[in-house]
Amino acid sequence: MPERLIVVGGVAAGMSAAAKARRTNKQLDIIVYEQSGFVSYGSCGFPYFIKGEIPQINDVIVRTPAQFAAQGITAHVKHQVLAIDSAAQTVVVRNLDTGHEFTDQWDRMILTTGGASARPALAGLQLPGIFTLRTVEDAVAIRQWIDEHRPERGVIVGGGYIGLELAEALAAHHMHITLLEATGQVLPTLDAEMAAHIQAELTAQGVDVRLDCAVEAFAGSERVREVLAGDQHIAADIVIVSVGVKPSVGLARAAGIALGPTGAVAVDDHQRTNITGIWAAGDVAEAQHLVMGRPAYVPLGSTANKQGKVAGANAAGGDERFGGIVGTSVVKVFDLHAAGTGLSELRARAEGYNAASVVATANSRAHYMPGHQPIHVKLVFEQDTHKLLGGQIVGREGVSKRIDTLAAALHAGWTTEQLAELDLSYAPPFAPVWDPILVAANLASR
Repeated sequence: MPERLIVVGGVAAGMSAAAKARRTNKQLDIIVYEQSGFVSYGSCGFPYFIKGEIPQINDVIVRTPAQFAAQGITAHVKHQVLAIDSAAQTVVVRNLDTGHEFTDQWDRMILTTGGASARPALAGLQLPGIFTLRTVEDAVAIRQWIDEHRPERGVIVGGGYIGLELAEALAAHHMHITLLEATGQVLPTLDAEMAAHIQAELTAQGVDVRLDCAVEAFAGSERVREVLAGDQHIAADIVIVSVGVKPSVGLARAAGIALGPTGAVAVDDHQRTNITGIWAAGDVAEAQHLVMGRPAYVPLGSTANKQGKVAGANAAGGDERFGGIVGTSVVKVFDLHAAGTGLSELRARAEGYNAASVVATANSRAHYMPGHQPIHVKLVFEQDTHKLLGGQIVGREGVSKRIDTLAAALHAGWTTEQLAELDLSYAPPFAPVWDPILVAANLASR
């Protein structure tokens, strides 16, 4: 009989792992168990479905179980793995449609249980009209609530990436939006002076941004009506709670799979766990941060797909490694784009670096070209060596292209002087002769 590979979790990392395992080993029996009703979907597209920019939820679904079946991969949706026995190499699975429980055997396993939206223990959190956003079902429920109830007042709890994207999505439905952030700035992964541009854009778009505002409870009878924060009573017809993601490690912990210092599953560069025959990938797992030189928890879809590919290859008998991350991300906030990679200045100093920084503002195109926009670039580097530690960029065009350049420089371990020597593309419609990155790098080098 062929060996059986069971993949627990069927979204980004899980289905990337299954597909790569099939390409690597045609003989494996590959089974995927996914708790939700869908596999292989682009969750980063959910805010744009809620906004209405993406017309149908099916547009964010990459592949279906039937399509995977044609590839020789059996994907079971609405099947929850309840327990993993690493000694007996079995799993206990519940069919969520029927309630039937059964035991399945595995020779190799890939754990991709992902992460879960953090749900603070607040009174009233269970009221109808309060949502988190993680799955296809979540996105459909939010859109359905908007279509059926026509809310006029939306409250976003949390000023991170998802919260910012959802502020734009809800505003598109002609709601008055209040965004509540418990810290002193939106997008806490950036430094304060860069995040200030984002807050200004939110305010200009009519979003009521309230910082240092910790939510204490939700109120209402048959549905949410108010958000309570200190002495503030904020009217709400819909609430999105977006206060972070935690790795879903319950199964792993119970099975004796080791967790790392971040609280996520510890893996090596082959995505192996401490238990022979079990790999882990995606939002349940740590990743090696190349700037800090130690594991970090940065749950991103790009990382999940790459880790899944490596885990799938190795579980199928291959020999691939995951090279690590620098934590690169970008977000669209109405008409503004904000991106970061590596360490912020605040984080770098907290990590013990003797960090310095520069901020440069330059044009996105040649100054004489119509439509040129200011781009703000911040570089963080070691004071003595000028080794690049991180970068942040905020602007209305050309941001994602340029943050990727800084990410490449971090992967290479460059100094600001090496960054300043880059031969970047130049043409008036796309960039000035001195690209904003070069302006910042030259300023840092001085």
